[in-house]
Amino acid sequence: MMPGMAANPTVFERIELPKEEFKIIWLSWIIPEKEESLSAYAERMAEQITKDESVVLIGVSFGGVLVQEMSKYLDVKRLIIISSVKTKHELPKRMKFARATGIYKVLPTGLLNYITHIEKLPLGDLIRKRLKLYQQYLSVNDKDYLNWAIQEMVCWNQDQAIEDIIHIHGDEDLVFPIKNIENSIVIPKGTHIMILVKYKWFNKHLPELIQKGKIAS
Repeated sequence: MMPGMAANPTVFERIELPKEEFKIIWLSWIIPEKEESLSAYAERMAEQITKDESVVLIGVSFGGVLVQEMSKYLDVKRLIIISSVKTKHELPKRMKFARATGIYKVLPTGLLNYITHIEKLPLGDLIRKRLKLYQQYLSVNDKDYLNWAIQEMVCWNQDQAIEDIIHIHGDEDLVFPIKNIENSIVIPKGTHIMILVKYKWFNKHLPELIQKGKIAS
């Protein structure tokens, strides 16, 4: 299981699968090498995976993009992405604009290091709770990593969806709006962080999706 951009794998802490059938392995982000391509990075990450015909890759958000690239170096039983995209065509307009203009190159990624200072300001409860979530689950603050990750996400060039990929998406995802997403299992009231708040749905349906590739109607 691969978490989203800059996130630590504890985003999966509420995911529980039958232990007699599955062994869950959390993957963590590593710092990319200088000017390393996403494909080369994915190959390095794939080297951590035991070459086994029963391997299932599950990725959230940018982690979903990464596991798709990793699957090109592995023989996987199942490929599942959550709150992510299957091709560059599913990216929202703002990301396509960022790619076309190169504006992503000047984003102030260093500001992510100041969350602890921001929370001291007189903020509303909702914002304060959101900041605490960021602190809890976003742990990769390396500026080089963040610059690399944003560039690779915005400039991802996948043109066609990988065959038999399973895509789970929330209809209230603001990062990757559902209107741009094709051929997905839609979760009502699912947001971009539904891996945390809709965990009961995942615990119920992931075993069947892994074993059969679909949910019985």
